Amino acid sequence: MATTSADRILSLDVIRGIAVMGIFSVNIVGMAMIERAYFYPPLYGFGGIGDRIMWAANFLIVDGRFRALFSILFGASMVLVCERAIASGTPAWKAHYPRMIVLLGFGLAHYYLLWWGDILAPYALVGMFAFAFWRQPTRLLLPLALLALAANYAPTVVLGSERIAELEAGRAPDATPEQRAALAEVLQSLRTSDGDIAAAKAGHASVPAHVAYTLQEDPLRPFNSVPAYGLETLGFMLLGMAGYRSGFLTGSWRRRRYVEVAVLCVGVSLLYHGVGAWRILQADFDPFTYFPWNELWSGPLHPIGAIGYAALLILLFRPGSAISARVAAVGRTAFTNYLGSTIIGTMLFFGYGFNLFGEVSRGEAWLFVPPVWVLMLLWSKWWLGRYRYGPLEWAWRCLSRWRWEPMRKAAHPVAEAAV
Repeated sequence: MATTSADRILSLDVIRGIAVMGIFSVNIVGMAMIERAYFYPPLYGFGGIGDRIMWAANFLIVDGRFRALFSILFGASMVLVCERAIASGTPAWKAHYPRMIVLLGFGLAHYYLLWWGDILAPYALVGMFAFAFWRQPTRLLLPLALLALAANYAPTVVLGSERIAELEAGRAPDATPEQRAALAEVLQSLRTSDGDIAAAKAGHASVPAHVAYTLQEDPLRPFNSVPAYGLETLGFMLLGMAGYRSGFLTGSWRRRRYVEVAVLCVGVSLLYHGVGAWRILQADFDPFTYFPWNELWSGPLHPIGAIGYAALLILLFRPGSAISARVAAVGRTAFTNYLGSTIIGTMLFFGYGFNLFGEVSRGEAWLFVPPVWVLMLLWSKWWLGRYRYGPLEWAWRCLSRWRWEPMRKAAHPVAEAAV
């Protein structure tokens, strides 16, 4: 499953396509209701069985792993772009850094003008640092990736578990007044009011209102997220570089090895998250059950699940099939699909569109996801049948190269270089 042309690597496009589709299935919640409900479902829009089914499905299959998959593909693409730049006589840094600067601009515009959940700006910032590793061999990239991930997850798990234990002590009959006060403060933060919802709704009434609301609530979030999640993102990118260099992500391994990786990694991920979902549902989202499973213990399983998904997708999507071509087209236009899905989501929920913000539950919001997936699958292949790149891929390419790139395909098509 190596390629579909001299330049396109089908497996990379397919995995990227599935990743961007999966990301939208969780992002839709963050667009439909107050941000805190995204991180703790009972806060808002979470009353019926459909809401629990939607949450459990995303927890079991999607949460964290599709973002990890997208980040892994980002690292693989970084090596690919650098290699092709050198092959064309351009120093790798001259191809990479303009791309990251332009991506940072897109990410900041995404955050300040549209929605709080942007990942492009942090990717650009971490990508500027990750460039230092792109030449390294797999035998070095893999340990570096594991070191970065361990340095991110270990303090989170240890310190977070200690904090949970401290707060849970406030429930004990012999708890001190200080312990009870600390617990009460945290529990109060897990409640919301009509005023919170009204303020958020007003903050999304228009683009200017969103800008003002964002600048008031968290003006430096795209930059502050790097210290918080930078090591994890770097670890994912290094995994992607190692996966590309080893041939894993390009479909070069023997089929049996992909089966082994898929069975082991997907099996471990599903088993763990299945137990976690069951425990959380049994506890009815008690915060002392929900947050350890969702925020602390799930993280180290994200790269394992993502690697398993990559192997599974390489097994399932073979060259020559119609569905492979359509999913690969979504991956080739992933930048446009990612930002385009935000535009669709904000049009659905914000005041300058259908104004459904805060009007639907978690499960009801997810009903918008399959139609958007269908739209991605339909338009992406149609567009690439006529044009060389997706609209935003083309803009990214033109701006980072500081020259006008041809958009429409010639009468006699030639292989296009990957962006």
